[in-house]
Amino acid sequence: MNTVPFQFKRLSPLAVIPHYQSEHAAGMDLHAAIERPLAVSPGDTALVPCGFAMAIPAGYEAQVRPRSGLATKHGITMPNAPGTIDADYRGEVMIPLINLGREEFTVEPDMRIAQMVVAPVCRAEVVEVEDLSDTDRGSGGFGSTGA
Repeated sequence: MNTVPFQFKRLSPLAVIPHYQSEHAAGMDLHAAIERPLAVSPGDTALVPCGFAMAIPAGYEAQVRPRSGLATKHGITMPNAPGTIDADYRGEVMIPLINLGREEFTVEPDMRIAQMVVAPVCRAEVVEVEDLSDTDRGSGGFGSTGA
């Protein structure tokens, strides 16, 4: 298994440093570093602090994704899923949550609110050209492949 060292800095005593919940888990759980419950009404968004900052090695990103249990049971997801944390960001990790459910949802202190997956990043070399190569699909848009 390939591992990459990440440095974490605790910004709040309420922070839980991310860790894997099982041996083969792809993502590390992110916890709410809040002192008291936070109500999120249907249709509203809330920015929830995690209480830590981190140094991601160059050539990697942290992808932040919703937790499937919160999404399926309560309609709680992320409006920008997946979110990307770039290697040069050093601020506090904050998770935007949106309530797509029909009832108010309460984020509790220390609640697992999202998951973070570490992924390598390939940077593109941008080359402007006059013409692009042809393909069978061409410029067909959504649904143009018959799916």
